[in-house]
Amino acid sequence: MRLDKYLKVSRLIKRRTVANEACDAGKVIVNDKPARASYDVKVGDILEITLGARSVKVKVTEVRETVRKEDAATMYTAVLS
Repeated sequence: MRLDKYLKVSRLIKRRTVANEACDAGKVIVNDKPARASYDVKVGDILEITLGARSVKVKVTEVRETVRKEDAATMYTAVLS
């Protein structure tokens, strides 16, 4: 699954266009490297997202095309820095 779509489906970022812009601006880092929106997300990847003053670091636990809002948080686990 594309990185921008994963960020939207997992509800880490609300809109796919915002996720795409964040990737283009270098605000999304996957496994310690800046990633493009077209990056193929895999289970085990570490995502670091910086938007404004907020920074989130998560580990991908599952990749699904569709997920209910209540279950979106099961797609990742928080990583302590």
